Amino acid sequence: MKRFIKILFAVLLIACSFVFTSIYIISDDISLSYRINRGDELTIDSFVPVTASYNGVKTSQENFVKHTGEFFEVDLKIFGFIPLSTVNVEVVDDMYVQVLGEPFGMKIYTDGVLVIELVDIITNFGTKNPALDAGIEVGDYIKSVNGRVVTCNEDVLELVTESSGSVMTFEVERGGKNFSCEVTPVLDKESGTYRIGMWVRDSSAGIGTLTFYSPLNDVVCGLGHGICDSDTDTLLEIDEGELVKAEIVDVEKGTAGAPGALKGKLTYNEISDISLNCEAGVYGKVYKDLGGSQLTEIALKQDVKDGAAQIFCTVSGSIPKLYDCEIKKIGNKKSKTQNLIVTVTDKELISITGGIVQGMSGSPILQDGKLVGALTHVLVDDSKTGYGIYAENMLEVANNVGNDLRVVPQDEDLKQAS
Repeated sequence: MKRFIKILFAVLLIACSFVFTSIYIISDDISLSYRINRGDELTIDSFVPVTASYNGVKTSQENFVKHTGEFFEVDLKIFGFIPLSTVNVEVVDDMYVQVLGEPFGMKIYTDGVLVIELVDIITNFGTKNPALDAGIEVGDYIKSVNGRVVTCNEDVLELVTESSGSVMTFEVERGGKNFSCEVTPVLDKESGTYRIGMWVRDSSAGIGTLTFYSPLNDVVCGLGHGICDSDTDTLLEIDEGELVKAEIVDVEKGTAGAPGALKGKLTYNEISDISLNCEAGVYGKVYKDLGGSQLTEIALKQDVKDGAAQIFCTVSGSIPKLYDCEIKKIGNKKSKTQNLIVTVTDKELISITGGIVQGMSGSPILQDGKLVGALTHVLVDDSKTGYGIYAENMLEVANNVGNDLRVVPQDEDLKQAS
């Protein structure tokens, strides 16, 4: 009898360990919210059975998930009875977009001028830095000087030069909050001009890849990550900008420790304005019909599977091509932008680019005929591997732009090379 009790206890211990381990592993893969198509059930791909129930009733027994826009609070359970998580579910129509994969160029102007560096000035009275002394930091935006709105580097230079060393009032934005400070220019011993010890930037340009065009709201998007300043690594606050078509003319091949890059030229055929620059990419209202009628369904995130997929990108000229890759979902429920690990397996693409390079950001990722995501970043120590964002999350932002909203995903950390 004692032997039987010991065996039973051991079996129960193993079973409990398996259950708790399963809960721990699966919890990382469970998002806080999901979408399902009309008439479908919420299904979770897992190594143990996970069932979904509305108010305790299994979805397979229900027939009310019919109307687009309905929201439900859904209980997820392991083996149908062990509580796992409660998630929000929205009912949506099938989502279709025009997949692009074409290169584009961008020219943007910041909202104010961005402080990119603080430098000391040699004066007749020693080394000084008036901007630093006034509390200005790298990454700040200078909005106005002495009540005059500044929109370019030349505006700031002109006002400082004309100050003759008198106190100047700067209106500054930092982290979405504005404040004012007083800056007193000093005379540079070497140049004989008044300076305040800071370098600023008012514009930026670059090459990227378009992900998709949504004909429902005439919005085009690309990059899958925000446009950041190269010196401060901060998201640029865009006053105005434009997306134009481009052609890839050369490739700087990537290697471990040295990310490569696509080199392109702008054709100046206008695509759209830049309505929004956020952590999920760059979005704009198109100026005219982009052409093409073939639409591709966007996969819901729970339908994306680990395994084979394809990258649709352009590494020469302006015509995209499919290349093989492997994808793996990342268990990070807090992130709406860092969702996939992408590894290039296509020998042709590796021979041309070394894997993932700058300029490929935004390249669509397809699996089983559906758009599942877009490339965003490359790992610095492995040029064949990078990160991707779910296409579903990019479409959510595109819909907000189409409705003139500014609700965007927020992530705590996006520090990979792009």
